[in-house]
Amino acid sequence: MATGRRTGPSTPHAGRLVLPRDASEARARVAEALAGATALRGAPPTATALGDALLVTSELFTNAVRHGGGLTGFRVAIDRDAVTVTVEDASHELPHVRRGRTERVSGSTGGGFGWPLIRLLARGIRLSLPPGGGKTIEVRLPLH
Repeated sequence: MATGRRTGPSTPHAGRLVLPRDASEARARVAEALAGATALRGAPPTATALGDALLVTSELFTNAVRHGGGLTGFRVAIDRDAVTVTVEDASHELPHVRRGRTERVSGSTGGGFGWPLIRLLARGIRLSLPPGGGKTIEVRLPLH
């Protein structure tokens, strides 16, 4: 896991953790952590790094809600070279790439592009299935 500046799993509130309510709030938390990265790194993340981190955060959050049975954990960690976004959800099913460009699943709203995009932009991805259930997806993205 990344070392350095870290935000907690979420914001503590009266002894419990508060998860982002939507993708916009998740992106805001990542943007706030990246804004603080300047002190750690001596330079702000590049505009491309910021855009990539916010896009990946949106995809991870949306997939957790849409396909993962709901968001159960969210963390952001910053080190000198990378930001790590960790999302936990309630499903034990790992992400997969939809086969074929035009294949549609009955009742599907389309999509299928998020996971390949995450894989393309990430410097590293760690998937795990904790003993208590659900899954954890940790994505590490470069800051320069």
